[in-house]
Amino acid sequence: MSDTLAPAKLFATMFIFWLLLNGTLAPDTVLIGALVAGLITAFLGTSLSFLSGYRFTPAAALATLGYLGVFFRELVVANLRMAGLVLNPALPVKPAFVKVRTRLTDPVARLLLANSITLTPGTLTVEIAGEWLYVHWVVAETTDPEAATQSIVAGFEKYLEVMYG
Repeated sequence: MSDTLAPAKLFATMFIFWLLLNGTLAPDTVLIGALVAGLITAFLGTSLSFLSGYRFTPAAALATLGYLGVFFRELVVANLRMAGLVLNPALPVKPAFVKVRTRLTDPVARLLLANSITLTPGTLTVEIAGEWLYVHWVVAETTDPEAATQSIVAGFEKYLEVMYG
């Protein structure tokens, strides 16, 4: 199924980003931003837009806020855990590669999930293969795919499903 609004979404994303970076609505800045966003849209089509599969619904907007809340909470908790781990003289690491499953089918949603896992200290997504993500976990609580999925993926996935389907 083709997203006919994808070029418009990409243009809007690039243009808004340009305006935010410049911090002004001066006519020359707006004109250059529109030209640059138009050129990027013309040459790259839909390949850059994180909004390409996003559902523009009130539920998706709420899910986006929930996702950001979960991401930032996990980011803080993981940083504190990693700091405690590094400061512990015994250095109690238990690294492992774990296989986790995602129900997400949208490629952008999968990419956001993989990046969310990677940006959380102590975990690194190394491969996406179909419904499976392979994650390096510094302090592996389990290597069971179902338990690891629950621990690593579930918090992000429930919001991404609403946002991207």
